Formats: sequence, structure tokens, C-alpha cells
Amino acid sequence: MAKRKGDFPTAFTVLFIVLIFAAILTYIIPSGSYAKLKYEANKKAFVVTKPDGSQEELPASQGTLNKLGVKVDVGKFQDESINKPVAIPGTYEEVKSNPQGFIEVLQAPIKGVYDTVDIIVFLLIIGGVIGILNNTGAFDAGIAALSRATKGKEFLLIVVVTVLISLGGTTFGLAEETIALYPILIPVFVAAGYDAIVCIAALYMGSSIGTMFSTVNPFSSVIASNAAGIAFTEGLSMRLIGLIVATALTIWYITKYGKNIKNDPSRSLIYNERDEIKEKFLKDYDPKNILEFTLRRKLMLIIFGLTFVVMTWGVSTQQWWFTEMTGLFLFVAIVLGFISGMGEKRFVEKFIAGAADLVGVALIVGVARAINIIMDKGLISDTILHYSSNAVQGMNSSIFIIFMLLIFIVLGFFIPSSSGLAVLAMPIMAPLADAVGLSRDVIVSSYQYGQGLIAFITPTGLILATLALVDITYDKWLKFILPLMGYVAAFAAVMLLIQAAF
Repeated sequence: MAKRKGDFPTAFTVLFIVLIFAAILTYIIPSGSYAKLKYEANKKAFVVTKPDGSQEELPASQGTLNKLGVKVDVGKFQDESINKPVAIPGTYEEVKSNPQGFIEVLQAPIKGVYDTVDIIVFLLIIGGVIGILNNTGAFDAGIAALSRATKGKEFLLIVVVTVLISLGGTTFGLAEETIALYPILIPVFVAAGYDAIVCIAALYMGSSIGTMFSTVNPFSSVIASNAAGIAFTEGLSMRLIGLIVATALTIWYITKYGKNIKNDPSRSLIYNERDEIKEKFLKDYDPKNILEFTLRRKLMLIIFGLTFVVMTWGVSTQQWWFTEMTGLFLFVAIVLGFISGMGEKRFVEKFIAGAADLVGVALIVGVARAINIIMDKGLISDTILHYSSNAVQGMNSSIFIIFMLLIFIVLGFFIPSSSGLAVLAMPIMAPLADAVGLSRDVIVSSYQYGQGLIAFITPTGLILATLALVDITYDKWLKFILPLMGYVAAFAAVMLLIQAAF
């Protein structure tokens, strides 16, 4: 089909535009690097990698850390609370420029797919499981039952989903795992009279708000506090208050939008795509011809639901990652195939068809990683951090903390990994708080809020892969989310000023 005049580019095109922009930056921003410190457990020693690539082995002692200006308890390295290379303050050096040209840009998406193959396989297996469930009619029967149960109280879907996902985000960094929920919940929200954006907002913003106001999340609050040389409980009460208020604000915003489109569907930002979305997610669902919610279908949905409980347990307590999660869903797919009684040939056919539906989404994850690869190879992330740390020195404390929020918004675009940004930035930025009379927990909060805010919209994160699930263009999401982003940004700034004052 020919592209209609005025259509916004697809997610792939947006990502390639950002990829080219990142490559251009490698020609403009000088290459540079901090020396990095890593604990080698097998040697029981620190290994320092200098900007020129040379390495030096040092004793794994508190004295070594103090001498290097890394104000962290040595035990945090030895118990692997900090297991990534940490930037050493005062060691930044410009290095030989490594601009990324045409060949590098061309190869980056391929390398990005290699780097994210664990996520990609996870998505494909999830697609296969959903293909099995769709074929059995379990989803359609379940949607009908849920629609009857929530009749007149559909707003509870928004409240329950946003709160639960926010809790997952604040406790163990629930983010990539939510991708599995979109194909399941979008039909439920659409059948309830909402549009797909309401479902995306409840899931994506629930996760984003939860991780932005992380309380005990080991991948942000804990590792950032460790790298800053403080206990993660410092500043915890303020972040908890922020979590409650920001989650409530997000629910109000989504509910308001949802109520408007239930009253007048033409006010939906994706009104023109409503038929295509219903065809994709509610193809076999007919409220006038409800499938019987049989014991077999109930059992299949119960098993599928329990899979997410097991996954949450594994990620939060057993250090599971994508290999374990993917294995879990593959096992569940086989179990559901047996229960369904559909036979081996039909099982394989529907599983592959379901996986095929998510191939485009999986590839977007790889292309998004390509942007990070270009910036890493161009050696510009450390330079941006160095310039930022110099810019805030000598500022008034109130101006300083707001400026820190802005800095982490920028850094969060270039370094979307929460743990990666924490170990790179905290040893450099946290000591700056001492110079302006602030406690270091304020820096940890500014890091969380800044990276959390940019995650609402950054193409290098999960949002484009999420939108691709429903074929919603990026401009529609921006139109929906930017007002809420403004509200949350203003609230975060106020919270930082209050935290700094006390």
C-alpha cells in the first residue's frame, strides 16, 4: 500500500533517523573516557582499565578505593552488589576519535539483533503461546467473562493494572517483562470500550513510574546508592511518597482520557485505526455470540496467569533473566498444547503463526540497541558526563539539583540502562553534592527521576517496540504522553527541592 501523504514514519524509520543522528554526534562530540574499576573475584583484586586501554591490577581493599576517590564500601564489590565497571573520578581523558561512518551504521542494527537475541527469542516464544491460546478461544471466552464482571466499572482495569505494574517496577524493575502482557490485555481494554493507548499507558506508564520512583529496585535504587557510597534506605521515604503521588497522577490522567473516549470514541487519538486494531485483537470476538467459558479454557487461562506469578518470583528472588523466562513460557506452551487437545501438527502451525506476529516487534528491539552500540563505539557517553559534571560545579544548591535532573534526562537518552548509568555517573556526580552542601541521596533521586522521565518517550527504550505491537505511530504517543510528562517532571522537580531542603 502506498504511504499516505502526512503519515508519520514507522518505528523502524524513527529509529534509523535517531541512529544516523547518533552517528553524526560521534563526529561532533570529542571522544573521551574515564578509567574504569572492576572487581575480579577470581583474582580477589581490582582491575583498572585506563582510557588508553592499558590495565593495572590493584589490591581489593578499602584503602585502594579511598586513594582512587571511589567513596564506596569495598564489601559492595566483593559481594557483587556492584558487578559492573565503575568510573573513577578525575580520570577523564580525551582519546583518539572514533567516528561512526556508513559501514558502522549499516552494521549496527545487525549487531543490535545479536546483542538482544535473548529478548528477541523471548518475544517470539510469547507470540507462540498467545497463538495457541487464541486458537483455542480461551482469550475470547475470558474477555467476555471479564467484560461482564467489570460492566460499568471498567475504570478498575486502569487502576488495577497501573498499580500492580507500578509495584513491580518499584521493587524489581519490571520493564521488558511487560511486553508479554500487551497482546493479552489490549483485547480486554478494547472490548471494555477503551482504545489501545489506554492499555499501553496503563502498562508502560505503570512500569515507567514504578522504576522512576524506585524504592528497593536492585537495578536502580540499590546499585546507584551503592555506587554513591550511601545506603539505599537514604531518601527512600521521599521516593515512596513520590511513587504514591505519581502513580495516582498517572491513573487520573489515563482514566480521564479513557472516560472521554468512552463517551465519544471520535476523541481517541487513534480513532482512524480503530477498525484495524479490532480486526487484529478482537477478530474472533463477538459479544453477541459468546464462546462458552469451559473448564478447559478456564484451566488454560489459569495456567497462563500463574506463569506470570512464577516469572515474577524468578526475576525478583532467583536472579532469573531472559533465558529462564523464555524456558518457562516454552514449557507452558507445550503444557497448553496438551490441554487444548489440538494435536501436534496444529500446535506447531499455530505456535509458529503466533511467533511470526511478533517478528517485527522483535527486530525493533535489535534496531534500538544499534543506537547504543554506535554511541558506545563513538566513545561519546563519558564525554557528555564529563562536560555535565563540570557545568554544575559552583552552583547554588537549588539550581544545582534541578540542573542535575536535566543532566540525567540527557544521560538517560544516551545510556538507557539504569544499572549502566548508575555505575558510570554516580561516582562522578555524587561527590559534587558534597561541594554544594547536599546529601548524596538527592543525587540518587535526581538520577532516577531524570532517567525515568526520558524513558516515557526515548526511542532507545521500549516504547517503539511497544507501539509496534499495535501499529501506533510515535507521534500519537507523543501527543498523548507529553502533557503527563510535563506534570510528572514538575512534580519530580518539587520533590527534589523538598528533599534537598531537608
